[in-house]
Amino acid sequence: MSEQPVVVAARRTPIGTAGHAYRSLTADRLAAPVIAAVAAEVSHLAVEDVVLGNCMGPGGNLARVSALAAGLGHEVPGVTVDRQCGSGLAAILLAGQAIRAGDLELVVAGGVESASTAPLRTMRGAAGPYPRAPFTPEGHPDPDMGPAAEALATARGVSRERQDAYAHRSHALALAADFGEEIVPVGGRSADERPRALRMATLARLPSAFVPGGTVTAGNSSPISDGAAAVALVPDRLREGLPGLRLVAGAVVGCDPSLPGWGPVPAVRRVLGRTGVTMEQVAAVEIVEAFAAQVLAVTDALEADLDRVCAQGGALALGHPWGATGAVVVTRLFSRLVRAGAPQGTLGLAAAAVGGGLGVAALFEVV
Repeated sequence: MSEQPVVVAARRTPIGTAGHAYRSLTADRLAAPVIAAVAAEVSHLAVEDVVLGNCMGPGGNLARVSALAAGLGHEVPGVTVDRQCGSGLAAILLAGQAIRAGDLELVVAGGVESASTAPLRTMRGAAGPYPRAPFTPEGHPDPDMGPAAEALATARGVSRERQDAYAHRSHALALAADFGEEIVPVGGRSADERPRALRMATLARLPSAFVPGGTVTAGNSSPISDGAAAVALVPDRLREGLPGLRLVAGAVVGCDPSLPGWGPVPAVRRVLGRTGVTMEQVAAVEIVEAFAAQVLAVTDALEADLDRVCAQGGALALGHPWGATGAVVVTRLFSRLVRAGAPQGTLGLAAAAVGGGLGVAALFEVV
């Protein structure tokens, strides 16, 4: 009989804009405090592995480095996962699979990104570093994320006005929220750096950022950021009365790499199809807000009630530390549902779009 994986602790760092709050903190120094914090909340069990998402380096099995920095002991191995912007959520799904199989009994999983200290990478013989690795092989579309968001907005008819309104909403909700219980202070900070009071008139004046005459701007796009998030997963039989989120199902899918922002749609549809759940039954949705255009295209297609989507703001306001954000959205679900005392059986959904044409989604249930 398979085990039922349950998230019983979830914490994150404050999120800083790249080059600012955490400009000198390496990725392991961001990840270690949250790993230690969630492990301490399940002190009746020994951590057996750490699964950590990361996109931009520095390599060297960052999960193992971070586990040691967190003081977990030499016996805890660690494995680092790269599914780009979905890495943190994919790491949680992998941890859940290990628990469901009966191989492990306490896994800390999440993600971290230090864009501020990520190494510059250079091909042999090149004159300078390259901005990112290719997401597809030669002959396939491989757009940067900004132009890809613009293409998705065009394809799905998402207007500039809706994008700006959604970005304004994200900041306003984040400013009004209290994230204190989920945050582990790091680097002398105990609050997110970026959320601010925005005016619609200010957003409307911003020029297009990626395509001349386009609708995607700096105001309705997420910033490059630094941060970490982690959760503790255990089998249901070992949670000893701790409330939590049961991982009901997850999916990682591929989609057209020219429209990578579309990925959450088939991923969510697969999860819902496998479980027989409808969007109307999901009380809380957390999607990585890389671009307002992408969130709106996805939620339109899924017919999701926007009042249930990122109800305390998302990456547009908080920031988007690539490897970590998929775990940040699960931490947000944990706060919105478990910390808020939602009834048992309440459903929550987490999702992320991924460069190269992937989607990651996970369905959780309060237990």
